[in-house]
Amino acid sequence: MARYAPEGLKGSAPSGAPAPSGTPRGLGLRGWLRWGWRQLTSMRVALILLLMLAVVALPGAFFPQRPQDPAAVADYLEANPGSGELLDRLGFFDVYASPWFSAVYLLLFVSLIGCIVPRTWAHAQAMRAGPSRVPRSFARFPVRDELEVARTPREVVAAAERALGRGYKRRTGRVQRGDVETLEISAERGYGRETGNLAFHLALVGLLVVTAWGQLVQYRGQAVVVVGSSMVNSAVDYDTFDAGAWYDVDSQEPFRLRLDDFTSVFTEAGRPDAFTADVTLSRPDGSETATTISPNDPLSVGNARVYLTGNGYAPVLTVTDAAGDVAFSGPVLFLPQDTAYTSTGVVLVPDANGGDPQLGFRGQLFPTALYAADGTVLGSTFPQPDDPVLILNLWTGDLGLDDGAPRNLFVLDTTGLTQATTETADGTEVPLELVLRPGESVELPDGQGSVTFSELRRFAAFDVRWDPSVPWMGLFAGIAFLGLAASLFLPRRRVWLRVRPASGGSVVQVAALARGDDPGLQRELDRVVAAVAPDARRRSTTTTPATRAPRRTPTPRGAAAEREARDDG
Repeated sequence: MARYAPEGLKGSAPSGAPAPSGTPRGLGLRGWLRWGWRQLTSMRVALILLLMLAVVALPGAFFPQRPQDPAAVADYLEANPGSGELLDRLGFFDVYASPWFSAVYLLLFVSLIGCIVPRTWAHAQAMRAGPSRVPRSFARFPVRDELEVARTPREVVAAAERALGRGYKRRTGRVQRGDVETLEISAERGYGRETGNLAFHLALVGLLVVTAWGQLVQYRGQAVVVVGSSMVNSAVDYDTFDAGAWYDVDSQEPFRLRLDDFTSVFTEAGRPDAFTADVTLSRPDGSETATTISPNDPLSVGNARVYLTGNGYAPVLTVTDAAGDVAFSGPVLFLPQDTAYTSTGVVLVPDANGGDPQLGFRGQLFPTALYAADGTVLGSTFPQPDDPVLILNLWTGDLGLDDGAPRNLFVLDTTGLTQATTETADGTEVPLELVLRPGESVELPDGQGSVTFSELRRFAAFDVRWDPSVPWMGLFAGIAFLGLAASLFLPRRRVWLRVRPASGGSVVQVAALARGDDPGLQRELDRVVAAVAPDARRRSTTTTPATRAPRRTPTPRGAAAEREARDDG
């Protein structure tokens, strides 16, 4: 049975013919490696890899990612213990660091490099070689012309060189054909088209390199700061922190950021109009700078950038236990749930009553309360704190904070807890609701203590990023854009001119050829003809391609002639 050989590496021997003496059958390891390399560096495989890269990146849009939102990943794993564990092992919660995403990424990188290097070398040789030779016959070119002029051949050539100008790379020569000396010009322009194409692909490689480098050395931290509090640019001071494998702690710019005030502006319809965080930036040398941060105007501190990514309300609460001791005091973050800033939050008091029982509160904050006829709070009508109301529900028992398991501090796990209730006028037990406004206090049932709502503060969420690859990404993106524009809009044209003496002047033959569709090719040829002889008399003109004859299998002599014609063209 004959062995299979990939297309492009098959020998010239006819099928079924015995291999020459001393030649091993099949491709061998070297042949297969060469075939695999050719396939990997082909444009078809590069496009397939680009498509695969988009496909393998899709899970990052459908599943929570651990570097960006570890709490959401923990919730998903808790809600889906079976499939979640399998997906976690496969890397679906950290897609961009998974082995399969990296494999496609590296294969695309190798494919681009293997495709660009030989093309760059061939383009450099073509630019160094200059324009091609003038073809022997212009009959096969769809855009051509032949005319008689009342100028000498030298005058025609001089006029043609002036018309072509510096935009064309030219080659002028003499050809002796019998007793007649013919002058020829071969001109070519549009090398920038291929240069732009190569620059575009090289810029893509540059983007891949700097993106990978940036992911290895970058760091990113998120911190929530209440008005009057501070944060320090240190990994231990962030609520969440993510860094690359080559992260160096010395790359962190030392500074402290204090949130002095937060201002929000809303339209009458409740749509956000502006958010501004007034901060004080402190440096190790003791200098302090007052500045502002807004969503579209981040703060630059050295090479780090501080972004304002969120905001909300933080009621300041004080909880005392049955003994009258302060078990908790401080601001509590309430996260907005809708455009009216109706917010939810959790207050955990594990130190109340010496830990037996512990107190847990789940609450809702309404910045501008909407009341029913009986005084019940229905919701919030506006994001600004025009009439803030805080409603808390109480649970008692073991909060489960001492078992060492990670917990979401914005969610109260009521498993094993007892909810406090109250009795209505008709004897029905309903959940206890503690309603507070700023400056008010309420007593807990059964003498378990009290809760005081001191004041309502604002908080701001900051995202601090340091990625040295960002300027380089901008540079390579600009190069890619310029290269793509050059490859799309710069025409690649060749113009040939042959002049031979005739009675009373010269006979001029001109032809032009473009790579791809070029509607302006005929106009370009007409421009050169007009410059050579504006009052010339045309002998023949052809601007449309002739009907092609059916392709025939060339004989050895015909094949040699065909190769010679291609070389001339």
